[in-house]
Amino acid sequence: MKIAIFSGSFNPIHNGHLAIAREVLIQGVADELWFLVSPQNPLKENADLMEEDKRLKMVELAIENEHGMKASDFEFHLLRPSYSIRTLENLRIQYPQHQFLLLIGGDNLAIITQWVEYLRIIDEFGLIVYPRPGFVCNEDSLFPNTTFIRAPLIDISATEIREKLKKGESISGMVPEKVDIFLKGTKGRRGDGALGQWGE
Repeated sequence: MKIAIFSGSFNPIHNGHLAIAREVLIQGVADELWFLVSPQNPLKENADLMEEDKRLKMVELAIENEHGMKASDFEFHLLRPSYSIRTLENLRIQYPQHQFLLLIGGDNLAIITQWVEYLRIIDEFGLIVYPRPGFVCNEDSLFPNTTFIRAPLIDISATEIREKLKKGESISGMVPEKVDIFLKGTKGRRGDGALGQWGE
């Protein structure tokens, strides 16, 4: 089975992530898509990162009614920081019956040469690339073993969502309803969720 690995902090997961995931499955480039919630991204600061169990819970809530999608804590159990090549190697060992492909955006494709052993990721596993606002991907110039999918350019960012939460503004329509409810349910509880961490 072909499994698309959508790895990220999902801090929080939003409707843009889900739109991309649906297109991967609709366009048939993978049989399933696994959201791998990352405990730490080696290229990002962690100051604004919600606890990993809460980010995993939000992914689980977001995909409850989605076919072919799975929320995974696989990277929680790896040495940190867990680089993509190490994650993919460990997935291949644990699930030898599957073929894994890495799903990334055009913004990450633009910096993939900075990734640890990026050529091995491309050669041994393969990439699925989705469009990102401000990044033009010429399909003729993509790396070998790369599939470009067409998907809506939904300009939603987790950073924008966190800023709205800090200001007490609505994020309705930006995240799945169950995620919105989860985030509102954490309001005012310091250290116990988004608004205790991102807001007042």
